[in-house]
Amino acid sequence: MGLGLVAHLVRLGVLSSTSDHASVVSINLFVALLCACIVLGHLLEENRWVNESITALIIGLCTGVVILLTTKGKSSHILVFSEDLFFIYLLPPIIFNAGFQVKKKQFFRNFMTITLFGAVGTMISFFTISLGAISIFSRMNIGTLDVGDFLAIGAIFSATDSVCTLQVLNQDETPLLYSIVFGEGVVNDATSVVLFNALQNFDLNQIDVAVVLKFLGNFCYLFLSSTFLGVFAGLLSAYIIKKLYIGRHSTDREVALMMLMAYLSYMLAELLELSGILTVFFCGIVMSHYTWHNVTESSRVTTKHAFATLSFIAETFLFLYVGMDALDIEKWEFASDSPGKSICTSSILLGLVLVGRAAFVFPLSFLSNLTKKTSMEKITWRQQIVIWWAGLMRGAVSIALAYNKFTRSGHTELHGNAIMITSTITVVLFSTMVFGMMTKPLIQFLLPASSNAAPSEPSSPKSLHSPLLTSMQGSDLENATASIVRPSSLRMLLSKPTHTVHYYWRKFDDALMRPMFGGRGFVPFSPGSPTEHTGR
Repeated sequence: MGLGLVAHLVRLGVLSSTSDHASVVSINLFVALLCACIVLGHLLEENRWVNESITALIIGLCTGVVILLTTKGKSSHILVFSEDLFFIYLLPPIIFNAGFQVKKKQFFRNFMTITLFGAVGTMISFFTISLGAISIFSRMNIGTLDVGDFLAIGAIFSATDSVCTLQVLNQDETPLLYSIVFGEGVVNDATSVVLFNALQNFDLNQIDVAVVLKFLGNFCYLFLSSTFLGVFAGLLSAYIIKKLYIGRHSTDREVALMMLMAYLSYMLAELLELSGILTVFFCGIVMSHYTWHNVTESSRVTTKHAFATLSFIAETFLFLYVGMDALDIEKWEFASDSPGKSICTSSILLGLVLVGRAAFVFPLSFLSNLTKKTSMEKITWRQQIVIWWAGLMRGAVSIALAYNKFTRSGHTELHGNAIMITSTITVVLFSTMVFGMMTKPLIQFLLPASSNAAPSEPSSPKSLHSPLLTSMQGSDLENATASIVRPSSLRMLLSKPTHTVHYYWRKFDDALMRPMFGGRGFVPFSPGSPTEHTGR
């Protein structure tokens, strides 16, 4: 069975060698490198400049150099970057865990701001980078690139990678900033991939109003349909586990069912040509709200750590993967005849990333602050700089999209495509290494520890500030708010729109959703059930 798996991986283009022995050697080497990344990442935990993602990237680069030297330039890698491997196997656990582990209170309290930055901001960045690429690259004669390629470049470089910043920020000390950076990162990735996929379905050489409207309609359809599918998959898993209560016979089965249904939601979205990223993210949120409370206590601990572990390994794998593949000599050969043009292209793309990011972070922050009533809810100037900086790094999503657009099976013989591939790798390496190393000192300078304390809640009625997922039970919430005189629904909606939506969602959740799908406080009592152990 092991040899069959190796043969399958070879067919996917994951392994560069065709012999079983060489395949086993390659796998052993890569697993050993993963272990080294984890150990060194732990040892450098308190380092001012380096974090785990940069450590994995450096180890990958060093390994690539060693392989080039030992093979005298004939072989440049032990693994070949495959966008199929990335999108099908590595990305789902990372995005699902992001939704499963997110602190939903802060995420949904700032949902409008997150959507503003993640969706509208990404569109602004996309148009800024695309227009800049069209106006500059069309004059440089870098190859046979058309309007569709330039728009694809805008989508590719609109995909951010905020891992380095999130590893430095503490969501308990800076809940507002963390939730915005984290939420925007997930919505940004989903928006970029949806944009990229939508662009492939249109003939962009003849753009008119009808094409633009059709494109925007297709984009909205993909966005909403993907979200609905993720919510449906999460609710279905909650309903099945609640009704059958599989855990009374086997905790392994309910853990396996959660994992498989989460992965099924992602693959089903890909099958239907929707956004798997959005689908599995919202599936993770719904599962953490309903399904997780329907399983046994031991399964709760198991799933929480299992999902986090899978996500951690996948992230480490990705950065190691990118570092090693960056030194693939075949990708650089076709651009080697014009190194100056390649460097110039990389510099222009990096500049467009900086401008595209600034084009929406500061204006949208200003607009967002206009809707806030208190200073504690507003995004300060220092926080705006951190948000701008967090989105400057580019990662594996950009590389995967670039390979999808400009290569076939990881290779290209077209001069313009080769330059775009090597420039993408250069931007990813430079932004992750240079900007990533500067992230921790910058945040420590802008947000000193003395000012990182989480602000206290405003002294206003609890009902207006009830989060989407609060720790209070339905009866406790009613008792706590029974004596409070609340303003009219319309007045609440106009004065506190987000909190009002949360308040009425909580009432709907307690009255209809939790009795049907389970969740905290609504799992029926039965011998051996979670309620027996938790006292609910």
